[in-house]
Formats: sequence, structure tokens, C-alpha cells
Amino acid sequence: MCYGNGLQFSRSQMAKSNAHPTLSQVARKAGVGTTTVSRVINGGDRVSPKTLAHVRRVIETLGYMPNQAARTLKGHRTKTIGLVVPSIADPFFSSCAEAVQAIARANDSLLIVTVTGNEPSNDLDNLDVLIRHRVDGLIIVPADSQNHALRDLLERVAIPVVSIDRPVGNSSITSVVADNLRGAMTATQHLIDHGYKRIVCLTGESGLYTIRERMNGYRKSIEAAHLTPIFDTSVKDYHSAELAIRKLLDSANPPDAIFALKNSTTIYAFEALQKFNVAVPETIALLGFDDFELASTVRPSISVIQQPVDEIGKKAAEILFEQLYAGDKSSPASSKQPRQIKLKTCLIQRNSCGCTPANS
Repeated sequence: MCYGNGLQFSRSQMAKSNAHPTLSQVARKAGVGTTTVSRVINGGDRVSPKTLAHVRRVIETLGYMPNQAARTLKGHRTKTIGLVVPSIADPFFSSCAEAVQAIARANDSLLIVTVTGNEPSNDLDNLDVLIRHRVDGLIIVPADSQNHALRDLLERVAIPVVSIDRPVGNSSITSVVADNLRGAMTATQHLIDHGYKRIVCLTGESGLYTIRERMNGYRKSIEAAHLTPIFDTSVKDYHSAELAIRKLLDSANPPDAIFALKNSTTIYAFEALQKFNVAVPETIALLGFDDFELASTVRPSISVIQQPVDEIGKKAAEILFEQLYAGDKSSPASSKQPRQIKLKTCLIQRNSCGCTPANS
């Protein structure tokens, strides 16, 4: 092959100049066997400190990178973790992903995130792709906690699996969740303590594990106070929330407080109340489940039940890597973990419930 400056290169010379350094080249350069280089790459077991340091210097000098595909075929880990979530637009799940990513990075692993839109069939499709890519472990937010096909698939796979936010029903899979029931009880009791009598539980997606738990918590506190539970489960978006609020306002006995079970529902309810010029909390109080970025800055500021989002993601990832290093998900090390880990929520008192915090 000729160039204008008269220099000539054979195809083989060009291939060599563009090729990635090989393990054999590292071994030759370091003056050791390929077995020694392989041991260095895999942690340095049975290699003297002096040789280990020398080979690592050669690896760095040559820019050698192990062939991950070949290592996978030999049974090595892929250093990838799969995360299946309903949405990355939802701040809760994006924050969870950030927390999982931090733990994955600390364990020299890459996080692969897939989104299901809360469709159970997408759970199975996404998992199929991740498993075929041979991820080392899986963290999943199941769209349907009672999906038997999902449970059977996850029970069969030979890699660690942890669920977050929602458990995989009737399975041995460890889950890390917020204590939704107790959080909802705390929220409802707080509204009751303010003297509100007609407290509406406003929500949608009532088939989800988290929403069911929150509805149960609301009901427990309402019934313990000898009040009447009032549910509206019609909220899917802003338009449906506006219709629900309008209907409640026009009823013979309008509510004096609203407990919204999801951050988006809280936002929709707040916007609808403002549109209808309803004074919050003077006419109707508002308290939401799950904090969000603007909750403390709008006026009035919105009281919420705050979930330990970062802790949920971090704890799930830590458990996953514990299981991974222990060898498998049924190992003695992993069996020390309870099947479900419930983390405490926190009531954040702001103005919309009727509180007047000192920093408001």
C-alpha cells in the first residue's frame, strides 16, 4: 500500500499497529508466563508482590484490556448488573438507580438500566435480554408483584436477584422496600390530629403493591379514629385528577383534607386546587406520600411522607453483591438476610397540612 510520501506498509504491518495488545504480548514484555499474567488480571493470587507490581506496570504501559467476551465464555463474571425499573422520569426510580450505580461502580461493575412502563410483559422481555447478556446479578422493581411467570423465571436463574420498592410475591427473593403501611398510617393520623374529619385518599394504580399498602395504612388509621374511609382511585394524569377534585368539591360533603398516595398525584391535586382557587390548608389540607424537589418551595409548601430512596437503592445493591461474592443467592451468607427489609419513612411537616414549621 502506497502513500504520497513514498512510505509503504504491508497489510499485516497495519493490522499489527492497530491491534489491541494481547495477553501473550504482555507476558513477553514482562518476561513471565501467560498463566502469571492471567493470575495478575484476576487479582494476583499466588503471585509475589514484586512480580504483581511489575506485570501491572507492563499492562498499564501497553494499554492491555482483557477480552471480556472471552472471559465470559470461560465462566468469568461480566462485571455488569441489570436494573429493571418502571420509569427513569420518576425521581424515585432515578434516585434509586443513582444509588445502585454508586455501589456497582465501587464493585468495578457497570449498571445496565431498562424501563418497563409498569407493563408486566415488559418485565419478562427486559429480563430475557439482560439474562442473555449474562449480567452477574439483577435488581428489579416488578410491575406486578403477583406475576407467577416473573416469579418462576427469577427463581430459575442462577444469578442473585433482589427486588426493590415491591416484592416478588410468594418467592424466596429478598426485597428492600419502604414501610408503606406505617408511613400511610402516620400521614393519616397526622391529618386526624389536626382535626380533619373527611379525609379523602386520592390515588390511581391501586393494583400496585405500594399503593395497596398505603391504602391499607390509611384505612387502619381512619377506622381506628371511627371515621369513614373515602377513596378515589381514578387518578391517572392531571386531567383525571382535576375531574376528581372538581367532583369532590361539588359533593354535598366536600373533604377537609386530601391524602395523595404518590408524588405525581400530590402535584396534580395541588395544581387542581390552585386552579379552583381553593385555599390550602384553610379550606382543604393536603399531604402527599413521597417527597419531590419542589415540595418545599411552592406556596404553601407541601407536607409529605419521605421515603429513604437512596438507602433503598444502596441496601439492595449491597445485598446483591454480598450474594454475588458468596457464590449464589441461596448461599449461607445470603440466607442471613431477611426475605423482606422494610425501611422507615419520615413525616416532613410543611404548611399544606396545617403545620407552621419554624423554617417555613
